[in-house]
Amino acid sequence: MKVKNISNNIVVQLTLALLLSFYLLNGQSFTEASDGKICLVEDANKEITLIGYTRSMATMMISSEVSGKVISVNYDVGDFVAEKPVVEVDPTFIDFQIQGLRQSLRLLENNLKKADERVKFLNKEFIRIDTLHKEDRATEVKRDATEQEVVQAKLAYDSVSIEKHKLEISLNELLERKKRHRVFAPAEWNIVGKMVETGEHVVQGTPLARLSDFRTLVVPLSVSGEELEAIHKLNSEFSAYLEQELVKAAIRWINPEFDEKTRKLGIEFLITQYTGEKRGGLRFILPIKIPVQGIQIPKACVIDRYENPRVTLKATGEFINVMVLDETDGYLFIAEDPRLLPGAELLGRETR
Repeated sequence: MKVKNISNNIVVQLTLALLLSFYLLNGQSFTEASDGKICLVEDANKEITLIGYTRSMATMMISSEVSGKVISVNYDVGDFVAEKPVVEVDPTFIDFQIQGLRQSLRLLENNLKKADERVKFLNKEFIRIDTLHKEDRATEVKRDATEQEVVQAKLAYDSVSIEKHKLEISLNELLERKKRHRVFAPAEWNIVGKMVETGEHVVQGTPLARLSDFRTLVVPLSVSGEELEAIHKLNSEFSAYLEQELVKAAIRWINPEFDEKTRKLGIEFLITQYTGEKRGGLRFILPIKIPVQGIQIPKACVIDRYENPRVTLKATGEFINVMVLDETDGYLFIAEDPRLLPGAELLGRETR
């Protein structure tokens, strides 16, 4: 009796195995595969990765506007610019010129006071003589001579005043030139190149240092038309990676000029949110999807894809042989078929 029951169990198990094989061979499946992918026909999009490296937002070269001996270089390569000037050039000779002009101005100020006092005195004298002339107690010649002295005194005053104004302009020019002996740069910029050392002699136009603004990072790239189209489909601010850190970026500018050699367009990205180290050479990674030939379906939707690949339409149960063009980790790119339109649902293979 036990032998008969064991035989019946074996028959039941064999029957179940045959039924399972039958369903497998006939492609019975569900819409969702075991890996979680929904079996839908989609437009073919291949994910590629754009890679670039960070640069500074801006770069500048500072040069000397005067000639002289360098008496101080206050920063080294890599330093942030603070309140001190980057380079100081010896102002000794211009200080002598400024001192001489100030002495000349003091002399002219004294002369101007004398000329002013003379004008005031002669005005009083003219008023007195004019009164006497009206009373017939002074001749007209005396009155006219006094009036002429007043005119000449005023002209002398004006001449001294003009000379004083000219010297003031010269002094202001020298003071402005003296400012050029202390070469400043924008605060918080980095020194990335130092061209002079203390004790060197420079002339007007000598490069002193090169600076970059790393407070905001940018990434220049060259992209194809297809890649640019995919970038335009991103949000105005999109996610990317800087080294291993997730960051936010945006398009800063696109150069409309086409490069005949590379057949690409220049584009620059602006890193809008980033808390890490601010420097050049950080690896920027931007995954994008670009359209490719054909359509795409999850691999889990394809039966016997390596020999005679085919899929099953969920709506009709129809088997459709497909031609594989390419593949990624989770998808196959297949040739277009009028029966397989984007959005069509297929039966999954993995859950049968």
